[in-house]
Amino acid sequence: MKLSVLDLVPVSSAQSSADAIAASTAVLVAADRAGFTRYWFAEHHNMPSVASTSPAVLGAAAIAATEKIRIGSGGVMLPNHAPLVVAEQFALLEAMAPGRIDLGLGRAPGSDPVVTAVLTGQGAASGAARFPDHVADILALLDAEGANVRLSSDRPYELHSTPLATARPTVWLLGSSDYSARLAAQLGLPYVFAHHFSATGADAALQAYRGGFTPSEYAAEPRSFITANVVVADTTEEAEARAVPQLQQMARLRSNERLGRLPLVEDALAASLTALQQEMVDRMRDDWIIGDAASVADQLRVRAEYFGVDEVMVSLVAGDRRGEDPRAAAARVRGVELLSELIDAA
Repeated sequence: MKLSVLDLVPVSSAQSSADAIAASTAVLVAADRAGFTRYWFAEHHNMPSVASTSPAVLGAAAIAATEKIRIGSGGVMLPNHAPLVVAEQFALLEAMAPGRIDLGLGRAPGSDPVVTAVLTGQGAASGAARFPDHVADILALLDAEGANVRLSSDRPYELHSTPLATARPTVWLLGSSDYSARLAAQLGLPYVFAHHFSATGADAALQAYRGGFTPSEYAAEPRSFITANVVVADTTEEAEARAVPQLQQMARLRSNERLGRLPLVEDALAASLTALQQEMVDRMRDDWIIGDAASVADQLRVRAEYFGVDEVMVSLVAGDRRGEDPRAAAARVRGVELLSELIDAA
């Protein structure tokens, strides 16, 4: 089985932004050494517990810190950006690390309506409506021949994302419904179902993608994988404890409670939740993969087989304990080490 990592660059109550980035870099380096396939950074804005606001910036730093692992976005939230800017950023990354760059594109804004308006000067719905056209624009701009814009004088104007591309990043469409699955199938692009975000709908989305896939220059046949929230530790008890901060944070987010940085494990275990929030935690817990190495390996294999994929991208959400080095990500690095045994056995 192939394993990859999705990183939101979590920020705990014991960390600064600089600490959080250093901690995620430690996880990245461990994943590179362990033979993970790819490492993607998410895009979220104005969230105290998430430092991953710019996948392209983090990707450039990740290239410098690694040797083999593919680097990418999971994903660039396209309603927030002009297609030319996205194409230029990822063409540069591809020039820095040829053959190692993925451009994952999402249709959601990754933020609330106020932040979306600040970023774009318009509403999220407007940007999402243009998603298919913007994806097509990016594909054209990343091509070595570039794209043509026809001016009002009817004269063509050439646009290139980089002066002379010798390769292009692999473009993936991301989604938690069948909308992007159908678009990916139509365009002949690889597709990822965000199972870590939405535990329902994966069957229908993957079926729609595979059933409607049209071969293209980007992919000759359907190509997909899923994501999963994973907490793995030396013991199941430790994994369960390390999962609590992120489970509680997600429950607070979904119940519209004001968020802060992620609590430390000890603080989360002592915290009180509303009945509704506890119900959310229990429901999410059933969808997450939490346990010791053997248990998590078994669950990952079962999930991959069920969805017919040979790769799972894990969002490592183990929380930090009080007194741990805030720049070391001890629990997440240990998770990478334990999961690497699954890769070696594949």
